[in-house]
Order: sequence, then C-alpha cells, then structure tokens
Amino acid sequence: MTATDKPDFVPIYDSLVAEHGDVPAEAREAAEVIQREAAEALDWSKVHGGG
Repeated sequence: MTATDKPDFVPIYDSLVAEHGDVPAEAREAAEVIQREAAEALDWSKVHGGG
C-alpha cells in the first residue's frame, strides 16, 4: 500500500480543494471547452458545402 492509497489522506485533499478549488476538475473543463472550440475552428464542412 502506498501513501496515496491510505484513506487518511483524503482530508488533506479536501482541505486543498477548499483552499484552492478543484484544480483538476477546472483544468478538465477548460480542456473540454478548448477541444470543442478547436473542433469548430477546424470544421471545414461548412466551407466545402457540407453543412
């Protein structure tokens, strides 16, 4: 068992989330937005008469 597998480390994570926000979740959401925007920007189907 590693240190990260121990359940007593959860309160540390919870306190970090309370102090700084859920950074991994915010980064994941930002990446999803960027992926959608990039897909729209690279979608040439409207230019080529496909949409």
